Amino acid sequence: MSILKLFLPLSKKKKEDLNNISKYIDEKEYKRIRKLLKLEKVGISYLSLKVSKKIIQDQLFPVINPAVEDKEIIKISKVWNSIIQEKVREKKYEEFSLVAEQKIKEFIAPHIIGLDDVKEAVMLQLFATDKIHVLLLGDPGTGKTDILRAVDELAPISSYGLGSGTSGVGLTAALQGKEVAKGLLPMADNGICCVDELNLMKTKDRGSLLNAMEKGFVTYDKGSKHVKFDARISLLATANPKGDKFVGKNPDIWLKQIPFDTALLSRFHMVFFVRRPGQKEFVDIAKKIVNEREKNLDVGDSLFIRDYIEFSHLVEVGFDEKLKTQIVEFAAKLKKDEKDFLVEISPRIVLGIMRLTKASARLELRRVVEQKDLNRVFKIVKNSLYIK
Repeated sequence: MSILKLFLPLSKKKKEDLNNISKYIDEKEYKRIRKLLKLEKVGISYLSLKVSKKIIQDQLFPVINPAVEDKEIIKISKVWNSIIQEKVREKKYEEFSLVAEQKIKEFIAPHIIGLDDVKEAVMLQLFATDKIHVLLLGDPGTGKTDILRAVDELAPISSYGLGSGTSGVGLTAALQGKEVAKGLLPMADNGICCVDELNLMKTKDRGSLLNAMEKGFVTYDKGSKHVKFDARISLLATANPKGDKFVGKNPDIWLKQIPFDTALLSRFHMVFFVRRPGQKEFVDIAKKIVNEREKNLDVGDSLFIRDYIEFSHLVEVGFDEKLKTQIVEFAAKLKKDEKDFLVEISPRIVLGIMRLTKASARLELRRVVEQKDLNRVFKIVKNSLYIK
């Protein structure tokens, strides 16, 4: 009886289903699916990516469902579905790459009006495959913590902790029973470690942090336990100045209020000095709040963006030699103006520019850095250094 089914014509619905399958599956596998569908050993249903229109137009795609308890059919159906979903996602990623910059920046702490350069910098940090360390140093109540939490939510790999509640053990590892459990830094290996209020972390506990930032690993040595954990992190940290907020109008006075020594401060590729808005800025912010709609990410949207970022990390980005010359010239100009900044212009900043520029291309799934990437990063770096 089963053999006879192979000679019966397919229904209009099944023909449509097979036509949709053919967009993703090669001819050989398509014929296998067609045969199993005729024998009623598989069925075809549809799923969506579950993203909202705030991100991109959602799309239905076919799913092959085993209709019999057959291990081989169950196994091959999983393979087919994996191929289909991968191709659907890749197509949507290409589509999303055209609007990624605008969309992702919109959803980094959307209720915090302003701080556009900070949001753009941490957005690029999400797309960097080499470590980028960013410090948000400034007055309390300016939205620094909200930006950290947004990055923690969007990063494919991340960890989040408070400087005030994180000891050296909490950063590296802790003994739980007979096992050594990873701490904040190794938990974020190959991802972003977010530390809020870094200034409240005890100086003696910062050694592990410095080691992870510089060397990419931490160690646990206690009793008979000697363990080395990879901690190849990008650090995103916030801190308040000494006395909790910046006072005075002179950069020399602000310099004395920085709560870190050079050893830690120099390890950041970018430092943003976040000030409370003045009267004019406050009025501009108030106007934006009144006129803008509130933007919140749905669960499906967050998942899509995380997956998009993870996919982008597979993109190898090349650098035109002519553009490298511009970076050297830009760095030379910064070094010349160094006396006007609160941080030293070191080779680390140049390295950060290179990495952020590649991240800017990766944001749009491009394999080559373009002039607009340099312009974007130069603007961010200048606005982080020139204190207004």
